[in-house]
Amino acid sequence: MCPTDPDTSPPRRQTARRSGEAAIFDLDRTLVARSTGTVFQRHLRAHGFGGERDLPGAATLYSFFNRVGESGLTMRLVRMGVRAVRGWSAKAVTAAANDAADELVADVLPYAALTVEDHRAHGRDLVLATTSPHALVAPLAERLGFDHVVATRWEEHDGAFTGALDGRFVWGRGKLLAVRELAAEAGIRLDRSWAYSDSYYDAPLLAAVAHATAVNPDGRLAVLARLQGWPVRHFDVPEGVVKIAGREIQAWLRPLAIEAMIPNARVEITGLDNIPAAGPAILAFNHRSYFDISVVGMAVAKSGRSARGIGKKEVFDAPLIGPVMRAFGGIRVDRGTGSDEPLQAAEVALRAGELVIIAPQGTIPRGPAFFDPEMKGRWGTARLAQRTGTPVIPMGLWGTEEVWPRNQRLPSMSLDGPRPVVTATIGPPVELGGSDVDDDTRRIMTAIADLLPAEARQRRVPTDEELARTYPPGYSGEPGRERDRRPGTNT
Repeated sequence: MCPTDPDTSPPRRQTARRSGEAAIFDLDRTLVARSTGTVFQRHLRAHGFGGERDLPGAATLYSFFNRVGESGLTMRLVRMGVRAVRGWSAKAVTAAANDAADELVADVLPYAALTVEDHRAHGRDLVLATTSPHALVAPLAERLGFDHVVATRWEEHDGAFTGALDGRFVWGRGKLLAVRELAAEAGIRLDRSWAYSDSYYDAPLLAAVAHATAVNPDGRLAVLARLQGWPVRHFDVPEGVVKIAGREIQAWLRPLAIEAMIPNARVEITGLDNIPAAGPAILAFNHRSYFDISVVGMAVAKSGRSARGIGKKEVFDAPLIGPVMRAFGGIRVDRGTGSDEPLQAAEVALRAGELVIIAPQGTIPRGPAFFDPEMKGRWGTARLAQRTGTPVIPMGLWGTEEVWPRNQRLPSMSLDGPRPVVTATIGPPVELGGSDVDDDTRRIMTAIADLLPAEARQRRVPTDEELARTYPPGYSGEPGRERDRRPGTNT
C-alpha cells in the first residue's frame, strides 16, 4: 500500500520459467514489515516532489496501516492520491524510486528473502503483486529478481504523469483480475502456484492459487486462514514460530529472565557481552543436565535476543514440551536416521541472521565420559560454522547436574539449605581453522572446557554414586563396572 496511489505492468518475461508455476508476493507487511510508502515519500521529497501536495493525513494513514493493515477507507484515500502526481516527471520519479529501492532491499524480511530464493531455485516465476504504484516499486522488484510486477499504474503523457490511473486500481478483486491477465500472457497456472499476503482484501487471490499462505495476517485474514486451512507465517521468524500481538513468545518471556525466578539454584551468568547483539551466531555449550536449557535460555533472554535450539526428537515428541519447542522455533533432530535436515534447518536460520544454540556433544555423556576433562564433541557444529561462516560462541556450564541429575525424572526442588550454584560462562568467538571439521570440533570443545572451573580439568575416578547419577532413570547396568572403561567413551 502506498498513499501516493497506486494496473498491471507488462510482464517482464512472456513465458514461465519451466513448470508454469509462480510464487506471488504482496509487498507491504509481507515482504517487508511495514508500509513502504514512508520510504517512497521521503525519496520523492528529496527529488523535489510532494510538499504541500502530499496526501493529507499521510502519516496517520501509514501508522494505521502498519498496525492493522488495509481497510476500505484507507484504500479509497490511496486511490484519490493519484491526483497529487499530476505533472510529475516520470524520469525524476524513477530516480527517486531507484534511491528508495536501495534502502528497501535491506528491509526485506529474512525468511521472505529465503522463501523467494527457494521458489527461484525451483524454477518458478516470481511475481510482485501490490497496490502500490508501478513507477515506484518496479526498481525494487528488479533488485529482488522478480520476473513480473503487477501494480497500479499512473497514466503518463509526454514524459509526465497526468494525475489519473492507467487501467484498473490493483486492489482486492482487481488484483486477482490483474494477476489472471498476467498468468494468461505468461503461461502461468494459478492452480499450481503459490501466493503470500497479509491482507484480507487479497483473499480472492489467495483462494485462486494451489498454495495460499497468510503472512503476518490482519485480524480478518487470520480468521479466514484458520477456516480455509491456510498456513500462517511471519517472515521475520522461522516457520512454525508462534507470535502473539506481533511478538514471539520468547520476547514476551524475556522480562522473566532473572535469577530470582529460579528458586532451586543460584545461577551466575557472565560474559553476556560476547553474544552478538544482532546477526548470525552459534552458541555452543557443554551438556551436563536436563536443566541446561533453562540456564542457556536465560542467558539468551538476558542478551536481548531470541534463539533457535537444536534438540533431540524425544523432546519434540513429548505431549506438552514438544509443541512449546516448535512454537519457539526449535529444530528437531532424529539421531537414528542420520538425516542432514536438522543441519540444513539450522543453516537456514543462520542465513536469516538468527542465533542458534547447540550442544556439540549431542547428548549428556554417561558414566566415566561425564567426568572426562577432555570433552568429546560431534562435528555438526563445526560443519555448520564452516558452511555459513558464522562465529561460534562457547558457553561453559557447571553445576546444572546438581539441580537435575540425569537419573531423576524431575529437578530437585528442595528449598532447605543452601541452593546449588550453577555457573554459565560465555567466551569470545572460537578461532577456527575453517577446513578440517575434526580440528575445528576440538577447538570448540577446548574453548568450552577453558570456561569451566579448575576442578573440571582435574582427572579423577568417580564414585559409584556419582556414576549412577549420570544414567537415565531405570538404567539396568552396573555403574561399578563402568569405572574400568576408558574415560571419554559414550555408552
